Amino acid sequence: MTPYLPSLFGGMLLGASAVLLLVVNGRIAGISGIVGRLLGGYQVPANIAFVVGLLAGPLLYAAAYGRYPAVTIAAPWYLVLASGLLVGIGTRMGSGCTSGHGILGLARFSKRSFAATATFLAAGIITATTMGILR
Repeated sequence: MTPYLPSLFGGMLLGASAVLLLVVNGRIAGISGIVGRLLGGYQVPANIAFVVGLLAGPLLYAAAYGRYPAVTIAAPWYLVLASGLLVGIGTRMGSGCTSGHGILGLARFSKRSFAATATFLAAGIITATTMGILR
């Protein structure tokens, strides 16, 4: 069970922060919406606080576990860049990102979030299966 504790703790923090943002500000904790409002100049202090807290995650992890989380990116930079752009386009097309739809949208029984989350999961399963076959 010990190897799963950091993920469990992270998930609990994510859920708690999402609920807190919804209760205190009445906003959904979707990263695309938060960053979009920040770039648009809306609710700047609150959105900056959320983004800074998000970026501080690895520092908090290092403080708690004495090391930074292990991250390995095996793809070339241009594929990472292209993937990020495609995620951004999909986020705009889907009216939100996985965090907004999957965490709070499902909790609010949003039909749009159920459809979006099912699409995210299906695309992930298809991609992982296809990549496994191609290797």
